[in-house]
Amino acid sequence: MDPADIVVVGHLCIDSIILPNRQVPCTILGGSAAYVSLSARHLGADVSIISKVGGDFPKAYLWWLSQEGIDVANVRVVEDRKTTRFELKYSDDLSTRTLRLISKAPPITVEDTQSSLKTKVIHLAPIANEIEYEAAEKLKRCAEILSLDPQGLIRAFKDEGVVTHEKLEDKRVLELADIYKSSREEIEAVTGFLDLHAAIRAVHDFGVETVIVTLGGKGAVLSIEGTIYEIPAYTPTKIVDPTGAGDAFIGGFIAEYIRGKEVLWCACVGSAAASTVVEGIGPTLVGDGDEIRRRAELIYEKGIKH
Repeated sequence: MDPADIVVVGHLCIDSIILPNRQVPCTILGGSAAYVSLSARHLGADVSIISKVGGDFPKAYLWWLSQEGIDVANVRVVEDRKTTRFELKYSDDLSTRTLRLISKAPPITVEDTQSSLKTKVIHLAPIANEIEYEAAEKLKRCAEILSLDPQGLIRAFKDEGVVTHEKLEDKRVLELADIYKSSREEIEAVTGFLDLHAAIRAVHDFGVETVIVTLGGKGAVLSIEGTIYEIPAYTPTKIVDPTGAGDAFIGGFIAEYIRGKEVLWCACVGSAAASTVVEGIGPTLVGDGDEIRRRAELIYEKGIKH
């Protein structure tokens, strides 16, 4: 198989999503790697996933990803272990959620990466501290660009697996990244700065060229070598499930970035992709490329403030 444009690294998982208007939880494919991959693939990128799952991981999920055109040959099934599972319980207005880790698959190690791997972008998408630093360091050498979402590196698992944020102790991974994406709450935990601009500067100080901070319904901020732009949100038809919106954003951003598109346009595509995924449960409604680009045009035409 030809090398993929984008290789996404992180645990695929099984999510149990509890939404306020539904009687029973919805169990569905989850994990940042799924959302990022589907978003990028729908925009025409060739995508491969490096992941580990347990013997309990439904084969139908891998079949679905492969039917979407995503290479899952490097998703390793460890039969005698469990897949990473999360329970996500949303508030009545969907603005907040409680996240609980139920089980965790084995880590992604240096041995799980191929020295012969060559690709345009590697996106690190940990969700439960599963990517070892040495693996990230090796992957950096395999790509022209390394993209990082640190959310899984700052998660601590308290009583009964309830997820909280703790500061990023080992900041070496930031020195590997060319592109950084996180939520505002996460960049505060990563840097220790509550002021958004100070937090962004702190990430740039590690040598990161492009910093993206997603702000939910308020859109996102994009900082390119210290120049900050406000990226508007596209108002979705409805919000059914906010899970994975930030992941769809970075998937859309990277898919356009590797095509050599203007960075502000890439961010508008990311914002548009995020607006499609929230209209369904889980990753089922990541929009097709035409619809994502139509929404991106409308965002772009609003004008980008900086």
